Amino acid sequence: MKSSGFNFSKVKSLSGTGQQHGSVYWKTGSREVLNHLSAGQPLHIALQTCFAIGDSPIWMDSSTSAECRHLEKSVGGAQVLANITGSRAYERFSGNQIAKIYKQKPEEYSQCERISLVSSFAASLFIGDYAAIDYSDGSGMNLLDIHKKTWNETCLNACAPDLKEKLGSAVPSSSVLGNVSPYYVHRYGFSPRCSVVAFTGDNPASLAGMRLEEGDIAVSLGTSDTLFLWIKEPTPALEGHIFINPVQSQDYMALLCFKNGSLMREKIRDDCSSASWEEFSNILRSTPPGNNGHVGFYFDVMEITPQAVGIHRFNAENQEVSEFPKEVEIRALVEGQFMAKRIYAERLGYKILPQTKILATGGASCNQDILQVLSDVFNAPVHTIATANSACLGCAYRAAHGLSSLTSASTFTHVLKAPQHKLVVTPRPESDKVYQPLLERYAECESAVIQASKIINN
Repeated sequence: MKSSGFNFSKVKSLSGTGQQHGSVYWKTGSREVLNHLSAGQPLHIALQTCFAIGDSPIWMDSSTSAECRHLEKSVGGAQVLANITGSRAYERFSGNQIAKIYKQKPEEYSQCERISLVSSFAASLFIGDYAAIDYSDGSGMNLLDIHKKTWNETCLNACAPDLKEKLGSAVPSSSVLGNVSPYYVHRYGFSPRCSVVAFTGDNPASLAGMRLEEGDIAVSLGTSDTLFLWIKEPTPALEGHIFINPVQSQDYMALLCFKNGSLMREKIRDDCSSASWEEFSNILRSTPPGNNGHVGFYFDVMEITPQAVGIHRFNAENQEVSEFPKEVEIRALVEGQFMAKRIYAERLGYKILPQTKILATGGASCNQDILQVLSDVFNAPVHTIATANSACLGCAYRAAHGLSSLTSASTFTHVLKAPQHKLVVTPRPESDKVYQPLLERYAECESAVIQASKIINN
């Protein structure tokens, strides 16, 4: 950016984002180095001796199952942990990664004076000091009490000693951490008055970038399908995650991931509509909402939400059948995927409100017939999002939010001056009457599918 002539002196505020769950281990004495960085040195040279652990564990690490079980047992079970921290113990979550570091590398752990998340690590580079972990990214650690907004002592003690001191205090995501350090003023030409707003994780930053408001739901229809929800009163469950909201810290956001997304839709398209999306859409339009009572579960690979695998079809009498006609198969797939999303969202405390809108993004969001089913199942209008790189854009919004010292989400929204989301479809009349009883039946059939998957795995 400097070599291309970007004028850093015009930047009034900045924020940023990093992949969730990764952890960085600062060696004792590193704060002093951060405080006195020389503008003549690149950071990788200046900080090369600052880390107690050379290779930071990231979200792809799934080697901490023993630590997860220990943490859940320490607090009284998986649901108790979810009630406290917003999630049951997950292998990728930072608390369990820290516990493994302490167990396998106790000497390196003892040399560590501060543990950052990827987001707060990056913020530390900008302020020239240890940056606080923000509430929202801190919710992805299995350590933060999402109700009290403080580290939970039982969780801390179950993971490693002296952890509270090594983490420092967590702060609201809109907090101004300070101004950029002299390093950036002298090396890049930033104004010394440029403020740094707390950095956060990529998923919370995406919620800000997509400009969700209370009652809204964002659906990313990609290789895997992901739901982002704005929630007032969460009910943590064993599936999904509850984080403190990055825009309004008295509210919450929920995250649900469904592994069998577009690849499953493409498989059924190939099998039932000659690999043609146009034929797939024509068939979907020709079949009635509710599919005459037929429901299906399509898990080509082991699903995350719920933990189940295989293809399971049920007729209107809840009897499992071996096959459907192709037109029934296509609608059963699409309706089933969206009914699962609504069921699991509502289990986490999500409520469809009169002002609710669904924001759709990802590859399948260009298919209006798929979006019509989404609208019907949720009984809410569907808009599409033109935003690319929503996490990065969300941090620019959050930088403006922090700079203005605004506290209400509605005011935050007015600051954005962004183009409106595009309304694509609205629910058909009577769709709620069709899907309310079908949702109950889907949940009943799901129990049988989960039990069958357990038998297969055993």
